[in-house]
Amino acid sequence: MTQQKVVVAMSGGVDSSVAAALLKQQGYDVTGMMLRLWSEPGKEESNRCCTPDAMAQARRVAGILDIPFYVIDAKEVFRETVVQYFLDGYARGETPNPCLMCNRQIRWTFLLNHALALGAEFMATGHYVRIKDEGGKQKLLRAVDHSKDQSYVLHVLKQDQLAHALFPVGEFPKPEIRRIAADFGLPTASRADSQDLCFLAGEDYRGFLQRNMPEILQPGEIVTTRGKIIGKHDGLANYTIGQRKGLNVASPVPLYVITKQASNNALVVGTLDELGFTELTARDVNWSSGEIPSQPFRAQVKIRYTAKEVEALISPLEGDRVSVKFDAPVRDVTAGQAAVFYQDEVMLGGGIII
Repeated sequence: MTQQKVVVAMSGGVDSSVAAALLKQQGYDVTGMMLRLWSEPGKEESNRCCTPDAMAQARRVAGILDIPFYVIDAKEVFRETVVQYFLDGYARGETPNPCLMCNRQIRWTFLLNHALALGAEFMATGHYVRIKDEGGKQKLLRAVDHSKDQSYVLHVLKQDQLAHALFPVGEFPKPEIRRIAADFGLPTASRADSQDLCFLAGEDYRGFLQRNMPEILQPGEIVTTRGKIIGKHDGLANYTIGQRKGLNVASPVPLYVITKQASNNALVVGTLDELGFTELTARDVNWSSGEIPSQPFRAQVKIRYTAKEVEALISPLEGDRVSVKFDAPVRDVTAGQAAVFYQDEVMLGGGIII
């Protein structure tokens, strides 16, 4: 019987290393592939996803597993899509999540196309999610380890991508993944997880914006929800929804950032009671099943990667949009982040909050 070919997207971390090891153990014909991503000029090789050390670790793992390993240059496409998406989002007064664009355009379009061109039937990553085939339809499920679940950032995947996807580590708790790595003798077994945006190389995003799009950091007015001017801000991108400290305005009660108005460069602040939203609209909604629901339905919603799910009514609208009405007010609803919908273990889809 011919072995099924799979390309594993390797990062030099423990999760993708174990994904490759498990698939090799399961009898797949495995090839490791790593992307060389864009780094800021003057900080070459600083992108956390492809530092010289990360690349060396991935090569070592491939050598131990006795699998081919290739590096694919994706600097230009990464700069044009992911980094530009990040900059454009802040220019609109949003707080963008570039990992969503990276998964949509880089991993699961650019890299998947390379994998298929090599004759692979599948591409695997070290994401903590699971896939379930139901009558030829692929359902994306939360990981066994809910504390590591990454279905939020993979809500962008469509059926034709899921049909070629494998996520071996989603079936295991994180400590078990490290134990498996040690059992295979992989040098990444104790490697720390990376949490920050890869192209920021551990730096605060504000410095990156100042160097790459300083024109969006224009001072402007701080206003209350009633329109009263109470202070000055030093650039909308320097603030986050729900922020309390660092506003430098005099007030008898604590004030929080409620929203950012890019149209008139105003930072809107208000009291804690004004911070809660009972509804939102999301654009560019992707339904994992490929089918747009015909009726409103109830689901649990995450409004950012680290948020708890909350109950809501989801109503599909025209133009790949939805209305989300929460059962109770929700804090820190932020334009540019994703609203992702769940029914128990199943991730249904999501879109970008506007």
